[in-house]
Amino acid sequence: MYADIVDLRAFYASLLGRLAERSITMALSKIWVQLPNERLIGLGYTLPWLERFGADAERVFAFMPATQGAVRWPQAGPSAAALVFDEEMPLFDSSIDRILMVHALEHAENPRETLMEAWRVLAPGGRLVVVVPNRRGMWARFEHTPFGTGRPWSRGQITALLREANFTPAASSEALLFPPSNRRWMMRLHQIFERAGRRLWPIFAGVIVIEAQKRLYQGLPVAQRASRRVFVPVLSPHGAAGAARGRLLRAGASWSEAAPVRRPNFYGTRPPISSSSKDVVW
Repeated sequence: MYADIVDLRAFYASLLGRLAERSITMALSKIWVQLPNERLIGLGYTLPWLERFGADAERVFAFMPATQGAVRWPQAGPSAAALVFDEEMPLFDSSIDRILMVHALEHAENPRETLMEAWRVLAPGGRLVVVVPNRRGMWARFEHTPFGTGRPWSRGQITALLREANFTPAASSEALLFPPSNRRWMMRLHQIFERAGRRLWPIFAGVIVIEAQKRLYQGLPVAQRASRRVFVPVLSPHGAAGAARGRLLRAGASWSEAAPVRRPNFYGTRPPISSSSKDVVW
């Protein structure tokens, strides 16, 4: 199950969502090291935290996966949001100082490829901050929050995946130690649950927050990629085009005459990657 942008925005506009945002902000503040004039990218639904942690950055972009959808951000001024494919971000190599992933890795089709793409666009010594649902936490077991969808992770699993993608895990923290209840009296006690949970049951936190650094001293093997899926705008008349092509073929037209005009793929004029292409990363 994928998290939809409408559901994500509605959740963080609710009281429970605002409390969850505050808890994750506290966990991020413990491991977030300020970098002067950094270039920051948020992948997934990161808008509440980009506004806070990206205030001093040189530039900030909000990348939203195509399966999730996108909204305009910020509301005032030029838009800094883009709809992307998380395994092929439209960025140059080593062009970003830090990437923040929230509601991204648990919904990725291939989490390792997503992390490898993050490795590619990060500058040497760049930092990756990942927020994922905790497999042992209560929030991963209830679907009325976005943390109950997708693939939850244990601390050992996410650490092993980061190392496999050539990252060095560093500082980590926990968040969402209060129950994911919509009852008012329960939400009034969220601070008590949060403080007590950090001391008594941190292993059952709702999310794991972990920072990792791009590793350069180890080479990556050359791998052959399969062809990628191509995203087409949802308003394209697939049915009408297919029906018209069928009528032309039945009328005796050749296949070249009946073939549709090639639509641009998800990145506009860039052709899709063929099955014979190879990516070499060092």
